[in-house]
Amino acid sequence: MLELAILGLLKERAMHGYQLKKRLSDTLGSFWQVSYGSLYPALKRLQRETAVEMIFPREQVGRRKNVYRITEKGEALFAELLERAGQEATEDSGFSVRFAFFKYLKPETRIRLLERRRAFLEGRWSRLGESVQRLKEGIDSYTLSLMNHELSATEDDIKWLDDLIKAEQHLVQEPPTRRRAHARRLPKAQQLPQRSVSR
Repeated sequence: MLELAILGLLKERAMHGYQLKKRLSDTLGSFWQVSYGSLYPALKRLQRETAVEMIFPREQVGRRKNVYRITEKGEALFAELLERAGQEATEDSGFSVRFAFFKYLKPETRIRLLERRRAFLEGRWSRLGESVQRLKEGIDSYTLSLMNHELSATEDDIKWLDDLIKAEQHLVQEPPTRRRAHARRLPKAQQLPQRSVSR
């Protein structure tokens, strides 16, 4: 997931390591913390794969910061990572990272990923509901309250996904120019909710 996030941010503009870490924290920090200890090894891996390159190598500019930019191979790798819909649909942070870059996907692909995520949350909601009914007489009020809170949060997220899927299905019928405008700015009702998908 870190490689996906790095490539997605470098698609916007070239950045040095500090800028990348700040953007990662600003964009994804509410559900995923990135340290320099994980960022720089990930950048080195992407360099070895020629997915990113340095514009200002250290040996040429002395103490000047290294600036990273995405390559053509990196663009292809980003598209491949973004469209994968495997176990990431069941990982809250994985889905959230992917959702942060949904503007780069076609509406049909966004619908597929949203529906996969919704199916996972439906299963989570059903299991939570069964657990609450089975255990509510034998657990303390705080644990029960926590379980009910999780149940309610999951239900809210399913509703949010329903709204997104409906909007994307409508978008499929619109001309490409309207699609691009939609991808640049979601209406307030379709923006990320304040609470995270899971606790």
